[in-house]
Amino acid sequence: MSTLLITIVPSILILGFFVLSDKFKEPKLTILTVFFLGFLICLPAGILNTFSDTLINDGELSKRLAHSFLGPAWAEELLKFLILYLIVVRRNEFNEPMDGIVYGVTVSLGFATYENYDYVFRLAETWNINPTDMAIWRSYSAVPMHGLNGCLMGFYFGKYAFTNNKKFLVLSLLVPFLMHGFYNFFTYPYHFTVVAILLIYSLILHADLKKLQKSKKKENEIKKI
Repeated sequence: MSTLLITIVPSILILGFFVLSDKFKEPKLTILTVFFLGFLICLPAGILNTFSDTLINDGELSKRLAHSFLGPAWAEELLKFLILYLIVVRRNEFNEPMDGIVYGVTVSLGFATYENYDYVFRLAETWNINPTDMAIWRSYSAVPMHGLNGCLMGFYFGKYAFTNNKKFLVLSLLVPFLMHGFYNFFTYPYHFTVVAILLIYSLILHADLKKLQKSKKKENEIKKI
């Protein structure tokens, strides 16, 4: 039971921070739906990651680059992005920029929670790693990486949704892709530097939108793209 809690609680804590800090709370059912959609993209992400790993086989550096940037980084971030672009932005609840962060974090942590469960209760045994050790290690590495990347994606996507500036649309996919790729490329302990950068970056962007929210007395229905 303790291992299961360590596996899922980090996602809940990070999600809780962003959801509860939103001045204009999103419907609980919508949050749960988007979180579940994050679960669902794990299957196509796994297929795309397996396919990407076969593209480059020559040289150790090439393999690392392929696994880091052509594998999980592009596949996983693209699938999260598509949930925002094809589904979330069309909902009436998505009516202010902060909603981009809330739903970006939600879909990312939905993905991270299922992925984390798979690592702890399946892959750890395959790799002869203690499941609890795996859960603890990922609680301050991969899980926050996914959640904070969702914050970055959501910030720029929210900017795009309410300005129609395509620059923000590009940044909403490009920035998380690069951060995810660098996280995968660097080995222990350097990928924690990437997590620290993500944390600082995310808090700055989140604070920017919190400041905007404080200036509003109520949640306005803003016309989206």
